[in-house]
Formats: sequence, C-alpha cells, structure tokens
Amino acid sequence: MSTSKAKAKVQPLSDQEIQQTYSRLQNELQSLAGKIGELEQEAEEHGLVLSTLNEALQVEPGRKCFRLIGGVLVERTVKDVVPALQTNREGIKKVIANLSEQYTTKERDFEIFKRDYNVRPISRA
Repeated sequence: MSTSKAKAKVQPLSDQEIQQTYSRLQNELQSLAGKIGELEQEAEEHGLVLSTLNEALQVEPGRKCFRLIGGVLVERTVKDVVPALQTNREGIKKVIANLSEQYTTKERDFEIFKRDYNVRPISRA
C-alpha cells in the first residue's frame, strides 16, 4: 500500500529533465564532498600548528609568533594565538559535521530519485 502511494507522488519528468536532475544532484554531492575534504585538511593543519604551539606554550608562553588574519600577517604571542586556533578548529569541526549531515541527506535523496525514476548510470568503457 505504501509503495503505491510513493509511486503516486513521483512527478512524471521527461528524459531530459531526469538527466538534468541526476547531473545536478551528482554535482551537489561532489561539491559537498570536496568542501568536506577541504575543511578536514584545514582542521588537520590547525591540529599540527596547535601541537607545535602547545609545546612552545609550555616552555615559553610569551614567545612571539605570527598569524595571518584577513591576508595581513600580525605578530602575537603564543599564549594569545593558541586559544584562537582552538576555537577555529572546533568551529571547523562543527561545520564538517553539518556538511556531513547534509551530504548524507543529499545522498539519500539521490538514491530515492534513482530508485523512483529507475536511473542506472551508463558505464563507458
């Protein structure tokens, strides 16, 4: 009974509209995956910098370091930079979690679309 209701909800689309929607959904998934990968790399870089600065923080908290803020290189101390970097890294991790959730939802929608319209990619060998 529920499958007949689900099939009734599917709007009839032309072959061209199905192909365009398929391509759009696929591009959106690729875009989200790329952004997630980029942010994961940035979070990893923040982690490497933090591990180095934490060593300096224990030995010499007043040691000067440089930070790029809005394209401007500014001089700060290690004790000033470490909390800001930790906050940035946590923010990046939250954004990654949000994007991962969006990716999962979009992927589920894509699978439903493929199932509803019986879409199977053509392998070009």
